[in-house]
Amino acid sequence: MSHHTIFILLLSILISLVAFPEITNATALSYNVAAHETACFYVWSDAPSKKLGFYFAVQSGGNFDIDFDVKSPRGEIVLDGERKRQGDYVFTAQDVGEYSFCFSNSMSTFADKLIDFEITVESEIRDNIAKSDSSSQTPPVVSTMEDILNRIAQSLTDISRTQKYFRTRENRNSSTVLSTESRIYWCAIFESLAIVGMSGFQVFVIRNFFKAKKGGV
Repeated sequence: MSHHTIFILLLSILISLVAFPEITNATALSYNVAAHETACFYVWSDAPSKKLGFYFAVQSGGNFDIDFDVKSPRGEIVLDGERKRQGDYVFTAQDVGEYSFCFSNSMSTFADKLIDFEITVESEIRDNIAKSDSSSQTPPVVSTMEDILNRIAQSLTDISRTQKYFRTRENRNSSTVLSTESRIYWCAIFESLAIVGMSGFQVFVIRNFFKAKKGGV
């Protein structure tokens, strides 16, 4: 294999892995699920064996939990869970058709739940550039470059998931701080009212005591 052919092959792989590592259709949304509401979202898989990714995290509301289920076009449950705070799943879509991703807040009587979620449909690209020379093998330098790029892509995915995790933790911690501040505020109000009430009661008792004593004299 000539150096020119190796260069073209390497350049094509770099473009495929860096610019278009996967054909991906992604839907990233935020949705407020009201109390007793069930919200469903749908994704179409046009070919079998596609990878479907499903990520969600409850950002606010109640105990930061939600019920969910994922159903195939035939109505079969692919994934489900109760009172989950967040989840990150990848599964293979065996059937062609519409997959439903539903969130249920039926367990909550009054609290709305704000959910960040992302649904991805992925189809790996197969490099067919080297098919014209079936007897040739992939040069070691190309294999090494593929491994490096795959590691970079995996590292970027891990960083993205870590950022989402810390964002969720930050929202939950902020909610806990606000709730604690509210409790401290109302506790201080009740304590102040109790002190004022006790002071007024003591003044009332003392005044009545002296009035009774003066009348007895």
